[in-house]
Amino acid sequence: MFRTMKSDLDAVMERDPAARNRLEVFLLYSGYKAVRSHRRAHWFFNHNMKLIARFISQRSRHKTGIEIHPGAKIGKGLFIDHGMGVVIGETTIIGENCTLYQGVTLGGTGKETGKRHPTLGNNVLVGSGAKVLGPFKIGDNSRIAAGAVVLNEIPPDCTAVGVPAQVVKMHGERIDILDQIHYTNPVTQQIQKLNKEIAKLKERLNSLEANK
Repeated sequence: MFRTMKSDLDAVMERDPAARNRLEVFLLYSGYKAVRSHRRAHWFFNHNMKLIARFISQRSRHKTGIEIHPGAKIGKGLFIDHGMGVVIGETTIIGENCTLYQGVTLGGTGKETGKRHPTLGNNVLVGSGAKVLGPFKIGDNSRIAAGAVVLNEIPPDCTAVGVPAQVVKMHGERIDILDQIHYTNPVTQQIQKLNKEIAKLKERLNSLEANK
């Protein structure tokens, strides 16, 4: 557990340019505090002491604004930036070295039993305000853009944008930059394409009318 918590601390130092030193992160960063509390709560949850586990998770929620169910499985190196309003459901599984921004929901649709929440692979980034709803997987190295609503599986090395989210291929390469907004929306692309076609048809119609 302590090695994992050290990895969480290292993740903040590596990915947050505002982090000045480890002591500051350890004492003051709400995202790190929430993950640290979850590690303890998850231990009690796995040892069938669910009331204590829930008490720890709810206390952390009131202190940090981040709600993580003690049953969620979280790999090392999770970085929750800012974090206010983040919700992580009971059957969520998060891989290693993932990043979540404020307002992210890893939730269910309210209709399933058993595995109800998403699985995030390794090195996944979920932008601020994004919602990932359902028991599917987000593949390794993928990015969910800010404000996206993801309702279906996302393959590895992809970016999902929009409502509902659609996949934008990024040449099969991992995206190292932590940029959550500068992605081309495929819906916008299609609208622009249709507008160009309409403009061409208008020009052709005007030409035909002029030649009458």
